[in-house]
Parts: sequence; C-alpha cells; structure tokens
Amino acid sequence: MKIAVLAPIAWRTPPENYGPWEQVASNITEGLVEKGVDVTLFATANSITKAKLKAVCEQPYANNPEIDPKVWESLHISHLMEQAHQFDLIHNNYDFLPLTYSGLITTPMLTTIHGFSSPAILPVYKKYNKSTSYVSISDSDRSSELDYIRTIYNGICVDDFTFNDQPGDYLLFFGRIHPDKGTHEAIQIAQKTNKQLVIAGLIQDETYYNEKVKPYLNENIRYVGNVGPGQRNSILGNAVALLHPVHFEEPFGLSVAEAMFCGTPVIAFKKGSMKELILDRKTGFLVHSVEQAGEAVQNIPSIDRKETRKHAVENFSREKMIDAYIDVYEEILRAGR
Repeated sequence: MKIAVLAPIAWRTPPENYGPWEQVASNITEGLVEKGVDVTLFATANSITKAKLKAVCEQPYANNPEIDPKVWESLHISHLMEQAHQFDLIHNNYDFLPLTYSGLITTPMLTTIHGFSSPAILPVYKKYNKSTSYVSISDSDRSSELDYIRTIYNGICVDDFTFNDQPGDYLLFFGRIHPDKGTHEAIQIAQKTNKQLVIAGLIQDETYYNEKVKPYLNENIRYVGNVGPGQRNSILGNAVALLHPVHFEEPFGLSVAEAMFCGTPVIAFKKGSMKELILDRKTGFLVHSVEQAGEAVQNIPSIDRKETRKHAVENFSREKMIDAYIDVYEEILRAGR
C-alpha cells in the first residue's frame, strides 16, 4: 500500500512551534512508517520525516512574508496531483482545495477535516461528498450536510509526553492568543483564584494581545512566548492544570490531550469536542463560566493524575489513530472509491 500524505505548508512538518495541522500530518506519517507502510510526505522542504519527502516550497510561507501563500499552495498541491497515479491513496490534510483535483485523478482521496474555518467552504465539501471520503476529528465537528467514513481522534506519540505526579503550582494557558481561545478569561480565572498563570502560544491577534493580555502581565501572570515541542512536555507536565476557556466550537484541541498525557487535568468551557476529550470531574472539569472555572480550580486535588494519563493513552495515542486510519484506507481501497 503506497500512501501520499499531503500536509499544509504554512509551517514545517512537524512544526517548530505552532502548527497543529502540520503536527497531526507528521504524527500520521511517522506512525504509518512505523507500521511498515510505504509513505511519501508532501510538505515543506525543511520538514523532518522518516518517510520519503517531496517538496516544492523550500520554507513555510508563515515564516516568509515574501511568499504568496496562494501561489505556493497551488504549486504544492499540484505537485502531488500530477503524480497521483504513483499512489494507492492520497491522505489529504490540507482542507478543501485538494478536493478540486479529485475528479481529475483516479487515485482515491481521503480528507481529514481539521475543522471548518467558515460555512462558506462547505460547497466544496458537498460537491465531492459522494466521490471522496471524509474523516472527522471529533463527533462534535461534523456537518449534517456531509457523509463521514469515520471519526478518528488526533493521535499523539505517547513517548513525547512524560507523566508528572509532582507538578508545580501554576495554571497554564497554552494556545493561540486570540479571543476564540479565551486567553483573557484564563487571566480572570487566575486572578479570582490567586494562582500563578503561565501563558504560552502564538500571538495571532496583536490587538487582542495588546488590549486584553499585555496590560495584565506581572510577576504572577507571565507570557513566555510561542513554546515549541522541546518545551511543551515540561510546561504542560509541571502545570497544576491547563485552562482552556474557549469561545468557539473547538474541533479537537491538541493541547488538551497533550496535557492529559502528562497527567495534567484540564478546566475547559464546554464547547465543541471538549465533552469528548475530558471526563468531567475525572480528568478535568467542563464549565460554562469564569466563575465555575474558579470553583473547579479549588477542586483540582480531587483529580487523579494517573487516571488522567491513562484516559489519554487509551483514547488519543498515535498507535490507536494509525490503526484506525489503516482500517479506513483498506475500506476505501476495497470499495474502489
């Protein structure tokens, strides 16, 4: 079985810092290679993989303002599609654009839908609904207008995250600095509970950061920058809890699963997939407000960090994800779709 994995090119695969879609594409690729599958990764030229690597874009466009994203997206996607006949199946992790090639090739295409940026992109998915296959990353992130072959949760390499039963005493916000992610609400939770807060992540909305985050930074509330994989294990594992007060229907939330791999409980607003990732009052708390989150902070000692780790390993491991994808590949190839 020859599989082509198409990754985005906004960031390196795997990303040096931020880049959740690239991270998942990497986890899929490396997991398949470990299972002995013949995999070719289409990503930026500086990507790191044990698979075969094919690239036309030397550097991620998010790192180079001189690169026109649409131009290099077109070159990148067409680079794979022009040699699609060499593969048994294309695994698309690049949103809706590659679907527009699917009627021009005979190779089956599986698209993992990593969330919907807007309802405006649905017409493309609907057009190719019957001729290609879709995987959702959570049951919560499904459109009623589409058919899905399966839900497969994002899988994480167990060895990348260390269980820590002796955490520090700080709360952690880990994610994009953006209103959707609730950075300001995390600050409010820390203030209400007199806890230290560490904020880590890409500043995606400069105005929001300058108005809702920066004025509140002090000795107890610290922004430590856009933390990469090398520091992620430590900063997640040493936190007493991860705060995830999201304001949108979160499709999955890699940092939520990664925290639980370290044994760190998660306090999240009950939005999107959070009810699928977190066992309320067992691996964290599902809440609806800053006030409820503050109460949950007081109840953190009731969470068993070993059970939190166990839940993550059983449900969100890379191995489980890869086994599910191989099953889906075989199902698609048997159907000839």
